[in-house]
Amino acid sequence: MFHILLSLGAGERHGYAIKREVAARTEGKLKLGPGVLYGSINKMLELGLIDEAEERPDPHLDDERRRYYRITKLGRKAAQAEAARMRELAELAAETFGIRKHA
Repeated sequence: MFHILLSLGAGERHGYAIKREVAARTEGKLKLGPGVLYGSINKMLELGLIDEAEERPDPHLDDERRRYYRITKLGRKAAQAEAARMRELAELAAETFGIRKHA
């Protein structure tokens, strides 16, 4: 879910664009299959982390079957909280294992 929120933090996207952006950002290490992607999207819609966008691109420029999603204020706050949690965890790991920060 965090990767999806990151993708939507940059703007509205349809499911396949989210999948491609996540794969590109992780250099192919994370490939979201349809079940995981759309299962996560549906759960995030239920939780109010994302919304389905009402405005759509020109049908001549896009497939009319695509559904576009955008992050909500709650989703942005959840992503920020998760990023802070990960940062704290990474700092703890660096201290514990003696990992130096990049200069």
